[in-house]
Amino acid sequence: MSQAVRVFIVDDSAVVRQVLTGLLERDREIRVIGTASDPLFALQKMEKEWPDVIILDVEMPRMDGITFLRKLMAERPTPVVMCSTLTRDGAETTFQAMQAGAFAAIAKPTLGLSSFLQESAQEFIDTIKAAARARMGALLKQPPIQALPPPRALAETTHKVVAIGTSTGGTTALEAVLTALPELCPGIVVVQHMPPQFTAAFAERLDRLCRCRVKEASNGDRVVPGQVLVAPGGRHMQLERSGAQYYVKVSDGPPVNRHKPSVDVLFRSVARSAGRNAMGIIMTGMGDDGAQGLLEMRRAGAITIAQDEATCVVFGMPKEAIARGAASYVLPLHALSRAIMGMTHD
Repeated sequence: MSQAVRVFIVDDSAVVRQVLTGLLERDREIRVIGTASDPLFALQKMEKEWPDVIILDVEMPRMDGITFLRKLMAERPTPVVMCSTLTRDGAETTFQAMQAGAFAAIAKPTLGLSSFLQESAQEFIDTIKAAARARMGALLKQPPIQALPPPRALAETTHKVVAIGTSTGGTTALEAVLTALPELCPGIVVVQHMPPQFTAAFAERLDRLCRCRVKEASNGDRVVPGQVLVAPGGRHMQLERSGAQYYVKVSDGPPVNRHKPSVDVLFRSVARSAGRNAMGIIMTGMGDDGAQGLLEMRRAGAITIAQDEATCVVFGMPKEAIARGAASYVLPLHALSRAIMGMTHD
């Protein structure tokens, strides 16, 4: 067995530190080498043995988590998993952390921490292990994306649809792609693995940054040019067709591939409803959610793209899609926006 992943926990709650330590140490491939109540204590302890992964709270005394994260990434880049409370303010702070180079965020409820983590234990452990293997270069040095020139005028139609699926590393990757799109881009539907309380804030943040409109999807929303619909956390999203128009169906249901929303659920619906009029893009993330759905899209005649290994934070979902023959193209992150706009120049 390879060397255990060394983890250091920084959280001002003694209860959180105890619960996280107990959960992680059940796995023989993980070793908690220390804990601290704030970043300054953490730095002193970590100098004796530097961890492979740091679990970091956001709100702490003496130095907040975001400031500490930026200091780490500037001086000694290390994979960081943020522990953020399930609030809208917490969500906005978490996105700042992801932009600063955090690997992932674990949703930490204000109540019921122990039971919550027990239910999500395996996902939490998988995230820590993936963080230890993360490509720090992909987190910190994304290729610059230049703004696209204004496209030729598009007719007001829903003929073309782009479906994007992503997970770990996807918040910053999606921001890079969507901010490079012009105001009048093809209609886009997105599944980003994310807790329910985070998706609305995530969509609002993207809407402020992008020239196209971005919103959390509601049942029955039309898919139209210039708009991006983000699947709400805790709900599946499917593409439906009514005549020449596309719209989304947002519904409950059991998790698929351990996720709700699931990329596979979206991609399979796009294969059925849009076929060759669609493009599917699978981006950075753990696991294999979306790989089979992307294959169904390709078989239905859609253009299918997987993000390449060099620009992925975690080359899990794209790797599995490529292995199954689902991707007709493998492209770096900085080429995805141009590929999307290429649909309008057929």
